[in-house]
Amino acid sequence: MTQPSSSPDNKKVTTFDEFVQRADYSLMENLNADPDATADGDDHRARPVFSGHFVPVTPTPIGQPEYIAHSGSFFHELGLSDELARDPNFIQLFSGDISAARGPMRNVGWATGYALSIYGTEYIQQCPFGTGNGYGDGRAISIFEGVFNGQRWEMQLKGGGPTPYCRGADGRAVLRSSVREFLAQEYMHALGVPTSRSLTLYVSKTDTVARPWYSNDSHSFDPDIITDNPVAISTRVAPSFLRVGQIELFARRARNKAHENALDELRMIVTHLIAREYHNEIDSSLDFTDQVMELARLFRQRLTALVANWVRVGYCQGNFNSDNCAAGGFTLDYGPFGFCEIFDPEFQPWTGGGQHFSFFNQPTAAEANFHMFWAAIRPLLADDNEALERLDQIRRDFQEVMQDQLHYVWAAKLGLTEFNLDLFRELVTLMSRSEVDYTMFFRELSHIPEDITALKKSFYVETSSALDEKWRSWLSSWREQVLADNDLSTASDKMKRVNPKYAWREWLIVPAYQQATQGDYTLINELQEVLGHPYDEQSTDIEEKYYRLRPKEYFNSGGVSHYSCSS
Repeated sequence: MTQPSSSPDNKKVTTFDEFVQRADYSLMENLNADPDATADGDDHRARPVFSGHFVPVTPTPIGQPEYIAHSGSFFHELGLSDELARDPNFIQLFSGDISAARGPMRNVGWATGYALSIYGTEYIQQCPFGTGNGYGDGRAISIFEGVFNGQRWEMQLKGGGPTPYCRGADGRAVLRSSVREFLAQEYMHALGVPTSRSLTLYVSKTDTVARPWYSNDSHSFDPDIITDNPVAISTRVAPSFLRVGQIELFARRARNKAHENALDELRMIVTHLIAREYHNEIDSSLDFTDQVMELARLFRQRLTALVANWVRVGYCQGNFNSDNCAAGGFTLDYGPFGFCEIFDPEFQPWTGGGQHFSFFNQPTAAEANFHMFWAAIRPLLADDNEALERLDQIRRDFQEVMQDQLHYVWAAKLGLTEFNLDLFRELVTLMSRSEVDYTMFFRELSHIPEDITALKKSFYVETSSALDEKWRSWLSSWREQVLADNDLSTASDKMKRVNPKYAWREWLIVPAYQQATQGDYTLINELQEVLGHPYDEQSTDIEEKYYRLRPKEYFNSGGVSHYSCSS
């Protein structure tokens, strides 16, 4: 596969015709299409897909699309003019009407299949055919792959209509979930956490779909009403959307000898993963076995660093199955996610997630996903016992590498050069007993206060004198350790670069998507700006509005403190 040029093309893309000239379809050119697919992409009914890496499929346009937002920072990174987001042809394409495509673009998009495993256990029950051949991109359709400023990007519509993997659903995304995903990707990037990126957000002025959700002031655990929701399409972008579950699917087929090309297709998808996500780090002249070994080591490094960063910023993915685990090592799937406000190691915002996907359990979930990745690439080395042992050692070392990453993050959050286990254990106990706001606590701590008065700004409960004394003792020990490593000013500056001031707070996101249903996008734009600079001190008005504890009325509030997957 031809790699992107490393020399940047600094010419600003200002027209749709210039945009489409960047098209370069490595996936469709280097991998196998489903042999049972239709040539024209009219492939929207649920059916089993037995082989091939992708299904050519056309998205389904939304009616009368209206512009809501685009990522100005990402447009700038791609070299796109901001005005392009409002170009009629651009809007047409990224609201699902691929008839806007012109050469060298293709007039079909593509959807991919993947397998499902949860904590290392393979599942096929969610497949309507009971075989696993119907599980994949049910409403996510990639429509463009191209090179911008030397970097390859894939652009995927979320809510682009049904595909063969839709399992009978409508393939749509509602405005609520689309706003959340658009803003969350922007926020995570601004936090410095690897993530898929937001490109555009368009809403239909005519189309709605019914979804279960929560009534006003509901305290129900599960959704208690059915609501009509505006249909929207957000475009997410990444170097690729290859997932652990995708590699796993081809490994299962190879293991089961599902067809004569199964092992070849596994090798092809792994080769493509290396080319798409690791070409800057893995020498293509290496023997394939050595490339696979480097892939396993690098993915382990990326995955452990990613999850440690999730803990650093208070993010809980909520449903970290193998199909939601990007093989490129970045955050993917903003459906059941949430950010921890009141500190709780077992924080889990998604009603369907359970404790196994809770906040502090994410490293364990990551290890389970890495285990499935390791098992999936093992067949490629089946005839080389020495290589298998090297690969197995990479797997065995996962916990140690994960622990090192977590220790590094906790030390950085605390302004220390080395992790201190005793300080950390006592801190977690105190944070839990005081019900601290996770983001506010560490931001206030970043000022390195001499007493606990400033820290109490982040407490949700009144603390006893005995607990206050424990806090004073801990604070004194911690400050002594910080001073041994750095001067206070340097330590404070470093801490403020890893402990954000502004957090994702669901009770501040809800009004934004509610107002958007009435055609008012003011709050979405405001949140883009605030969340786009999470480490900065912002205006007094912004601080008063966004840097505060969750009001009591949002405790145990359906759709705010907890929610079903907001599709």
